[in-house]
Amino acid sequence: MEYKKIKPYKELEPFIHFYWELKETAMETQWERVFPDGCAGVVMNVGESCLTDNGSVLMQFGKTYVVGAMTSFKDSFIDTNTHLIGVCLKPATFANFYSYASQNELTNDTVEFEKSNSFNIDKIFDSPFHYFDHFFSERIKHKNNQLQSVLNDIHSANGTSSIYELAKRNCTTIRQLERNFKKLIGLSPKEYSNIIRFQYALRLIKNPNQNRSLSDIAFECGYYDHSHLSNEIKRNTGLSPSLL
Repeated sequence: MEYKKIKPYKELEPFIHFYWELKETAMETQWERVFPDGCAGVVMNVGESCLTDNGSVLMQFGKTYVVGAMTSFKDSFIDTNTHLIGVCLKPATFANFYSYASQNELTNDTVEFEKSNSFNIDKIFDSPFHYFDHFFSERIKHKNNQLQSVLNDIHSANGTSSIYELAKRNCTTIRQLERNFKKLIGLSPKEYSNIIRFQYALRLIKNPNQNRSLSDIAFECGYYDHSHLSNEIKRNTGLSPSLL
């Protein structure tokens, strides 16, 4: 399987993590699992029909789909003729490009986009990443992220800040914070923080330069103990820590 990531045009970097392309190059089939990261995305299928969302959604050739933020792992079936091209947006930036329903309605779902929001397949085939730069540069509605300061606080603490602390630090109420996160990300502040904390723990576990116990990592990441961390890893990945 060939998977590559490309950075967006510099002006789009505050809003887009990366563009990506996935293409099966071997004569084999497999389930590909992705873990929650708090981000939404947009994907076009330019290969044969592809099963995603743990087998519940069939992405068809030439159609564009929006993928909501996830609260758990998601499997897609990668066949010999699978070819997907997509965009990973930064948290809370979907509204910078699209007028759409609250992200809360898209959580854990993959939904087909209407034609007016879809990518042009001819231009995708011609030069996909150059086309994405042009597409999103033209569509951008505003250049600020309403949640940026809160997101910065969450990431700087690796997801360990309490919601009360976040609200106080950003001069808002817990209720307003909850409302904005559900609307712009599709997750509650606590759910998002838990994902960032899990991702940090995952990086520590997979770091080949460190030989640390699960208990040490759990303590650093703010979990009660190694069992608490193991349960969070199993919930987010479907795997035990030893299989990561």
